[in-house]
Amino acid sequence: MTKTIDLFAGIGGIRLGFEQAFPDAETVFVSEWDKYAKQTYEANFGAFPPVEGDITKIDEHDIPSFDICLAGFPCQAFSIAGRHQGFKDDYYGQTRGTLFREVVRICKYHQPKVIFCENVKGLVHHDRGRTFKVIKGSLEEIGYKVFDKVLNSKDFGVPQNRERIYLVCFREDIAPEDFEFPVGSGPMHTIRDVLDDAPVPSKYYLSDRYVETLRNHRARHEAQGHGFGYEIRNLDGIAGAIVVGGMGRERNLLIDHRKHSMVPTTHIHGHINTEDIRKMTPREWARLQGFPDTYKLELADTHLYKQFGNSVTVPVIKAIAMRIKEVLDERDAS
Repeated sequence: MTKTIDLFAGIGGIRLGFEQAFPDAETVFVSEWDKYAKQTYEANFGAFPPVEGDITKIDEHDIPSFDICLAGFPCQAFSIAGRHQGFKDDYYGQTRGTLFREVVRICKYHQPKVIFCENVKGLVHHDRGRTFKVIKGSLEEIGYKVFDKVLNSKDFGVPQNRERIYLVCFREDIAPEDFEFPVGSGPMHTIRDVLDDAPVPSKYYLSDRYVETLRNHRARHEAQGHGFGYEIRNLDGIAGAIVVGGMGRERNLLIDHRKHSMVPTTHIHGHINTEDIRKMTPREWARLQGFPDTYKLELADTHLYKQFGNSVTVPVIKAIAMRIKEVLDERDAS
């Protein structure tokens, strides 16, 4: 049995990908501070183990032993104090005040076989590369060999252009000489493949006044030489990266001419637009991230958009996890 812990768990996307790759996976500890993410997580994975709150308040001794640490940690500022302390920088010391330190603290004590992390692509260049240097250095200090690669979700069978960096860290005594990240799998899908069945509820269709506001906003930015503005995606193309906030929805609008109601079910200014412009639904965003349709979406749309914008692309996680499993299986066989 492969025991895992799920830190900064969100709605469980990393866990889902690893469970698909490791049939014997058992999650023995979960931590997520956002109460709404916890609700979605528990609706899909159950109440055991319970989702713990603030990880900074949990003693590493109280966490059960585990084989793999899963961590989609938030990116925060890192201290650069101590960069000139002798011949070897104290990288672990430089993580103080950050949530990443909690990953290092827990794994330093438990020494799992693997530490897996996911973060935004910009982490590599944050603070002129110092942040990433501290992250890698601190993991190496506690006994791990670190491999990293930026992968794009669109190469893994989902219609979303989403680049993220992935770190795979093997404990030194079992670390391979090299680790080959997956390069992509499965046929390319399009937005059309993730659409909800018609009719899509009228609340997802924009009002004519809102469409006009978006056009005026874009025109103002274009006049100033800026590229910001709403974007209507081709149904036979792919979506841009879904992110938290209105921009994530406004830059992934669709024209959906299939039959739908023109009667508003929410308070809007004006009327539903006659061009059939709409935003994508939370379920469509879930599919953009590779979540199965069996995944329960029980919260209000506002929370679901945030959760999927913050989440990971499950097929990418699964593909990496399968490569990790190959390494571990080879070590067990030798």
